[in-house]
Amino acid sequence: MGMIDWFKRGVGEMMVARPDAAKAQVVWKHPDPTIPMKSQLTVEADEQAVFFRDGKVVKTMSAGRYTLDSSNLPFLSNLVDSFTGGNVFITEVFFVSTREITGIKFGGRVGHVEDPKSGVPAETMVHGEFSFRVSDPEKLIVGLVGMGRADSHHVRSWMKEQVLKVIRDRIGELLVKNKWPLLDVTSGAYTEELETDVLKGLRDHVESYGLQIVRLGNFVVGIDEEDAANLKRLYTDAAYLRTVGGVGEYQKFAAGKAMMGAGEGMAKGGGAGGDAGGLLGGAGLGVGFGMAQMLVRDHQGGEVLAPAAAGIVCPHCMANVSAGAFCSSCGQALKAKEAPAESGAGFCSQCGTPFSPGAAFCGGCGAKRS
Repeated sequence: MGMIDWFKRGVGEMMVARPDAAKAQVVWKHPDPTIPMKSQLTVEADEQAVFFRDGKVVKTMSAGRYTLDSSNLPFLSNLVDSFTGGNVFITEVFFVSTREITGIKFGGRVGHVEDPKSGVPAETMVHGEFSFRVSDPEKLIVGLVGMGRADSHHVRSWMKEQVLKVIRDRIGELLVKNKWPLLDVTSGAYTEELETDVLKGLRDHVESYGLQIVRLGNFVVGIDEEDAANLKRLYTDAAYLRTVGGVGEYQKFAAGKAMMGAGEGMAKGGGAGGDAGGLLGGAGLGVGFGMAQMLVRDHQGGEVLAPAAAGIVCPHCMANVSAGAFCSSCGQALKAKEAPAESGAGFCSQCGTPFSPGAAFCGGCGAKRS
């Protein structure tokens, strides 16, 4: 080895610092554990240097330039290799970035989340960016990175998993607890509240490793396009119903929509479609009549939705009940009311509508007069 090469090698060994090529690394380990006495240690303003010996932290150095000499840095006396005459320190030195590291992208599936406004579940996703900072270099190395050659990619990947995990937990909980409509959440109306709660939840997951999630950026919650369209239709229907008279009108509107759906099925399945069309038409007709029969009178004389179950309508309370000798709703006998003698009419045993004099069928439901 020539004198110049020997001199260059000696100068290189005298400098202990992170090279420019490793500036982006969260943790970088100095490759040589043998450090000559009087070496120059350089710690940049955005990092700390952690000295280890036999797997234990000996000292953490903040920003500055230091001459590694046991006379001015007493802790180095524990690192001197006696076999070299006190001219070499045996230590592992890690350089850890303490600045805020930004632009870490994340994203993934949250899962089916129930919309509190409609009760309908929707497939939900989330994506965005976050930034983090190392708050305790010693905890990071001992608890997460380990004593080998550090790979910052693993640190970032682990952080992404923690962020997505907490977001999954928090979004569902916040929607249920605060009754936030899912479309309002996806519009960004509650981004600040979500960010605050997610950051709070992340603290418990990463603090023990000497890390801190500082902030979330471009944080977006989205839902499947088809689910979004479905929710918009439901919201539109609900807004319309609020303008036409409240719950009672809502029930009529719902029944009407169901009957319209049945009518569309009849139109598509009936006519010249052969046997299959006839069957579909018959099914649609049955559904239509079934929905129509769901509108019955309540005790105040109004119309409400009732289950389209098989049975009859009590002539006393107008409840839709199973056939029998007595009404399961009011206890009265299930038989036609006696009509006034002067009218010569009776009451339909199916729906309670008075018969017109001489009528053979009920004008309310079409049942044959018994």
